[in-house]
Amino acid sequence: MTTQPSKILETFPNPQPARDYHIHMEIPEFTCLCPKTGQPDFATLILDYIADQHCVELKSLKLYMWSFRNEGHFHEDVTNRILDDLVAATHPRFMRLTAKFYVRGGIFTNVVAEHSKPGWQPAPLVDLTRFDTQSNTRG
Repeated sequence: MTTQPSKILETFPNPQPARDYHIHMEIPEFTCLCPKTGQPDFATLILDYIADQHCVELKSLKLYMWSFRNEGHFHEDVTNRILDDLVAATHPRFMRLTAKFYVRGGIFTNVVAEHSKPGWQPAPLVDLTRFDTQSNTRG
């Protein structure tokens, strides 16, 4: 195998730094270990962010996620740790990490952690679902 897990998150310059645009990533194969039992925990991680000057590079993100596979973490800890590392690497305008852990002991756990750059405000939401395509007017 030519690649190994890594805690290094690489970035690249944001190709459109003047625009707020939404980057959405789904990571369906995240694993770590339960710190109490050592059994594997499985989760889908959902990363949503608005970049400032840098974006996270996908291969390094994959290897970073892989680095947790043999580590014991509580769900709350690992979600916040990953968010903190991503924020430190990319310095985004906004970032949200949602961790949807599969059932453990009959309980599903979802953890949502967010970061906003000081002073950053999102643009107003545009609701296109109410647009009437027949008359080209708003309903």
